[in-house]
Formats: sequence, structure tokens, C-alpha cells
Amino acid sequence: MTDTIAQSAGGTLGDAHILDVDRYDADYRRWLTDAIGKVQAEGTRSADTHLLAVPYLSQRGVDIYLKDESTHHTGSLKHRLARSLFLYALVNGWIRPGLPIIEASSGSTAVSEAFFASLIGNPFIAVMARTTSASKVALIESHGGTCHFVDQPSEVYTVAAGLAAETGGHYMDQFTYAERATDWRGNNNIAESIFSQMRNERFPEPAWVVATAGTGGTSATLARYIRYTGRRTGLCVADPENSAFFDGWRHQDPTVATDTGSRIEGIGRQRLEPSFIHSAVDRMMRVPDAASIAAIRFYEGRTGRKVGASTGTGMWAAFRLAHQMIHERRTGSIVTLLCDSGDRYLDKYYDDGWLAAEHIDIEPYRAELTAFLGDSAR
Repeated sequence: MTDTIAQSAGGTLGDAHILDVDRYDADYRRWLTDAIGKVQAEGTRSADTHLLAVPYLSQRGVDIYLKDESTHHTGSLKHRLARSLFLYALVNGWIRPGLPIIEASSGSTAVSEAFFASLIGNPFIAVMARTTSASKVALIESHGGTCHFVDQPSEVYTVAAGLAAETGGHYMDQFTYAERATDWRGNNNIAESIFSQMRNERFPEPAWVVATAGTGGTSATLARYIRYTGRRTGLCVADPENSAFFDGWRHQDPTVATDTGSRIEGIGRQRLEPSFIHSAVDRMMRVPDAASIAAIRFYEGRTGRKVGASTGTGMWAAFRLAHQMIHERRTGSIVTLLCDSGDRYLDKYYDDGWLAAEHIDIEPYRAELTAFLGDSAR
């Protein structure tokens, strides 16, 4: 950027001792107004997502709901995040015309960000682990994005930042900015949407809302909104194997790290991400990967619908909470998230060969679900 020394027409206000640097760029501001308008218009065109009743345990006094985020234009919960991140980066002046936008992402965030980058006319590069599902890679590329692979998941941060520095582009950094880019007070965020849709249900104020954590942004938004609006709903975060979130929260230690990346795409990190607000979380569960996959296979068997394994992680935690409520003779409702479609993971969580190669046995957990839910799940 070249500074312009502002010149005065004369008089004392133009005294030579006054330094006056003008960086106002009319062409950039026209582009910025147009880009923000396009992102906002996409949000206006988007209808809210469904809240699905899961009638497995209603006769036992517990109602379970799935907030179906797979119906967004780019097919996942991350569509909301991507829209917020783009608006945040645009109003901060971080995204410039024609320069690349780079993200460290295991898939779904990159799919959504590739869409928004294309919408405003900027190139997009996703830095991701080489193990990311092929279907997600194809989705990113279908929106005009480029995939840059790394061998170790922990490398995505430094590689993404390096690419931004090399190209003059912007590293979106979802893991830092997710919790601050979303307006947690409302503005049709996911929390406001859930509680609005629950208002006519049998138990309108849920006993628990269950989330999973990838950036931590969704759990932060939910927790803040619950507290801000004076509700007693508890927030439970379900965490997969090989994730640092559970141990970091349990021991209140932000330095916790793991040696291996999560097998459940989109959630679980090897470090505590800046957007994970651990002090706002009421309860956490570490869910075995086999249990997460058993839950989505069980759900498919009862509904014919495939969902992603991050949904299964939250679903398993919701069933565990329901089991506790029934045992304690309490009634109420539980809401968890349907994060994305299982069609993105046909070569992983729905592939028996992949399960065998990963030494994952889902049968004991599927048997537990069948014993608990029984005929009510049919």
C-alpha cells in the first residue's frame, strides 16, 4: 500500500508540521461493499435448518432432537461459521480483492469457505491432512478451491500461515476467530434458532444441549447464548479419541496436546484451540470412535439416512444423558447437532474395510444402543 500525503488548500490547517496520511481507497471500498453485500444476500436467501424430533425415548419421558445443519447450501454446520468468518475478515479489512484466502481445515469448513471465496471472486486454498476423505476434497474443488495436503495434521497451522505470507493472501484461521466472529447474543445464530424452534415443544427448555468441538466456536456460541438469555440448560461437549479438548478441560490445562490426530473428521484437535472457551462448558464426555460410528450406523438402520461421525459422537453423548435422566426418573429434552451428511464419508465410516484396517469394532456399542432403545427405536 502506498501512503498518500494529504495536501491542504492552504491556511493554518495545512501547516507543514502536521503529518496527514490518507489511505482511503475508493476502489477497494466499492469492492468491499459489493463483497459484503453478496455474503449478506446469501444469508438472507437461506432458510433456517430443521429441528428433527427423534422419537426413540419419548414414551419414557425424554425427547431428543437433532438440529439438522446438513441442509445448508454447502451441506454442513460449517456454513454458518464460514459466513461469519468471511464477514468478520471483510469488515476488518483482511481480505483484499483478488488475493487468496487460505484456511487450515480437515474438510467441511474448507468446503463452505471455498463457496464463499468463489462468491466474492477470490481464490481459495485449503491446507488439510492427507487422510481427509476424497469426497470432501472433491467438494472443495467443485467450489473452485485448491487443496494443499500435509502429512501430519498438526502442520496445518504453520503451513497455512506460510502460504498466506508467501502469496499476500489472508489466513482465515478458524481456530482463533470462530468464537469471536459469530454474534453470540442472537442475530439468528444456531443457539437462537434452536431455542426458537423448541418453544412449542413438550419440554421447551432443554435439560442439555450437546455439541462437539472442532474449533470450539459452536460450543462457545451455545454456552454464551444460554447464559445471556437466563436459561438453566446445560451444555455438554462430546469429544472423540485423540483429542486434547477433554483432558485440557478436565484438568484446566491449556497446554495439553496429543500425538495423534482425530479419526472423526471435523472434530477433536491435537491442541486446545483458542476458540474453545473451556470455562463456559458444563460437562464433557470422551466418546470412543467405535461408539460414534455405531451410533450413525444404528441411526441409518432405523431411518435410512446416513450422517457424519461427528453427529454420532454427539448422538452417543445425548443417549448417555437420556439414560441418566431416565434412571433418575427425570423428564425433559435434549438437543444435539446433525453436523453433515454421511455421504461425505462412504469410504470411511460406512466402509467395513476401513473399520477393519483401523481396528474399530462397533458391535459392542451397537448392542448397547439396541438394548437401551429396544423397540422404541423402530
